[in-house]
Amino acid sequence: MTTMTYRRLGRSGLKVSVLSFGSWVSFGGQLDVELAEACMVEARNHGVNFFDNAEAYAGGRSEEIMGDVIRRQGWPRHSYVISSKFFWGVHGEESINTHHTLNRKYLLEAIDPSLERLKLDHLDLIFCHRPDPDTPIEETVWAMSDIVSSGKALYWGTSEWSADEIRAAYDVAERRNLHKPVMEQPQYNMFNRDKVEHEFMRLYDDIGLGLTTWSPLASGLLTGKYVDGVPEDSRGALKGYEWLSEELTDTGKNVVVAELMKVADDLGCTMAQLALAWCAANPNVSTVITGASRPEQVAENMKSLEVLDDLDGPVMSRIATILDPS
Repeated sequence: MTTMTYRRLGRSGLKVSVLSFGSWVSFGGQLDVELAEACMVEARNHGVNFFDNAEAYAGGRSEEIMGDVIRRQGWPRHSYVISSKFFWGVHGEESINTHHTLNRKYLLEAIDPSLERLKLDHLDLIFCHRPDPDTPIEETVWAMSDIVSSGKALYWGTSEWSADEIRAAYDVAERRNLHKPVMEQPQYNMFNRDKVEHEFMRLYDDIGLGLTTWSPLASGLLTGKYVDGVPEDSRGALKGYEWLSEELTDTGKNVVVAELMKVADDLGCTMAQLALAWCAANPNVSTVITGASRPEQVAENMKSLEVLDDLDGPVMSRIATILDPS
């Protein structure tokens, strides 16, 4: 079994496994407690110590399932890092102060239900799941900092914020002597590179920003299994995820995937393993959040750690040429 490596979360002292496990889409949608447990146990057996979640995933059911698994397994609290994210709310659009917002009322009232669903007394990481243009950043920073000060969370950060928004939040915290944002959770994969590789570049050194990146396989596009259409047992065929089908069957992107599959073949790995290893090869990425609906998929994903050593200069240049042929 490949040995897991661990990286500091930005400039913090917290270390997270370079490959982590997330529950978006799967928990409560594809997986019940037993199958979710099998996947989480497989991930942990490979050294994964970070498990990502959000209150909005499956309307809170995802947190409940993850909490049930941890309780059933009896994992010591010090041995894992767990997160949740807040913005979308779980009470529907009719609840105007808990829907698509980062106001103080919502944030301070959201943390306790999240902890109850996860059956924990504190979260390691909490994220503002999206920016909220209707709430002053100072109000949001105060609220997130107060949650950390209360001991109900240890670190806070953002997800899918712009570099300017992150820096504004950091500056507020700096001026007010509040807990600063430590990490950002952006989408990062071979087809979504701009934020991580360009927009955030100065933030890594300036404020020590850590990254917990999501969708390394571009919702499955980078597995190569959509080159010939959408398989019936795939995520793209799930009810409620019809919006994915157009993306997954994009002709131009699948031509690129077909070329990348040749690189994977030459390295003796799967396309998914190549895509995961490519994300992890970026030194600014603290952890790559993976997903799976079967424990066998988890085991296959973890083999991407073996591919990391093969991503030398010539291989990375070859990939870069395929992604940007001009």
